Amino acid sequence: MIQYRIIEALRSNQLTLPEFLAQVEARFQAREPGILAFLPESGRFARLRKEADEISWRYPDLVKRPPLFGMPAGVKDIFHVDGFVTQAGSRLPVEELRGLEAESVTRLKDAGALILGKTVTTEFAYFTPGPTRNPHNPGYTPGGSSSGSAAAVAAGLCSVALGTQTIGSIIRPAAFCGIVGFKPTYERISRDGVIPLSPTLDHVGFFTPDVDTAKQVASVLVEGWRPETTNRKPTLGIPEGPYLACASDYALACFNEICQSLSGAGYELRRVRVMEDFQEIRNRHDAIMSCEAAQVHEEWFAKHKTLYSSKFADLITRGQSVSNLQSHLHARDRFRESIAQTMNDNSVDLWVCPPAVGPAPKGLESTGDPVMCLPWTQIGFPAVNIPTTKNEEGLPMGAQLVGKWDSDESLLAWAEDIGKVASKI
Repeated sequence: MIQYRIIEALRSNQLTLPEFLAQVEARFQAREPGILAFLPESGRFARLRKEADEISWRYPDLVKRPPLFGMPAGVKDIFHVDGFVTQAGSRLPVEELRGLEAESVTRLKDAGALILGKTVTTEFAYFTPGPTRNPHNPGYTPGGSSSGSAAAVAAGLCSVALGTQTIGSIIRPAAFCGIVGFKPTYERISRDGVIPLSPTLDHVGFFTPDVDTAKQVASVLVEGWRPETTNRKPTLGIPEGPYLACASDYALACFNEICQSLSGAGYELRRVRVMEDFQEIRNRHDAIMSCEAAQVHEEWFAKHKTLYSSKFADLITRGQSVSNLQSHLHARDRFRESIAQTMNDNSVDLWVCPPAVGPAPKGLESTGDPVMCLPWTQIGFPAVNIPTTKNEEGLPMGAQLVGKWDSDESLLAWAEDIGKVASKI
């Protein structure tokens, strides 16, 4: 059953919550041991059954049931959740990492969602991977840093999972796992209660199986959500130049097929040269991220340096040498203004581009290259991955759509039809 129909069935009691939880538990027992998307929890489903009884008692009137009633949700383990410890994929003492429950988690709960558990993250949402495997082929990475959240949704273990993106940690794993990943405009979903990596680059977003479910979740999580429907087809921009050239030949071949399908379906596509200084953009991103990570971890690193991975220690050391953070932030703001002006000058509603340099890499040592997401994260524009096709190894490919600042509603409204066209290649 399609996920949004499950939600409606639960709200109307066509499917009872105990029946549904029994299905979730059976699937969890069958799939989770081979995927390792969640942190272990003793008595997980006994807790969930108790919470399900409480929410059913709270909402006996079916008409008044909240929009996400009974929806199982995964939460990346850098979000604080009441009743759970936060480990952040690290070896630091959990006492050091305590905090108030994330606003995004509270919003999910208030909307009727049930927290299935904490999902695996790379260490402090950077690059050191955890044990999670790609549900489509366990010999391949699910991506990162929101590894467990993407894998959990892709395996059908939960209907939504929270993640974060500082470079490409929502869009890339969503593409690798063949699901919808949504990164909103910067700060339209609250970052409160989430351990930061780089506060001016961090975005809170989420994963869902389909765009319809993403819209329902966005209406709960995105600040000031304004539902939007439109019959107008957007004009799509193809960001030509050194940025697009970062994708592999295979990814570009798939992307060109998608563009041809969209053109054949009546979409206007315009090739626009942008980001001629792309290496400078990449260098700026690393400077901002490393400097802010060094600031966030200053006290923890001083006390627990030996408990950090070499990758994260290198990030902190690199960040300690950055002395011109404000100039990098000002350059980032000018970059944002430049892309916005380019979209307006060329009447581009959305950018369409690859979500990753290719399909998921083999092995679990790397979570893949996030470069195709980097510029859009840096300027804070909303982005979504829509699943398209699979390669010969059965690994998913996707398409990344990027909207204008604060245009999250139209981005998701347009993503549904674009996804239907792109998935037919």
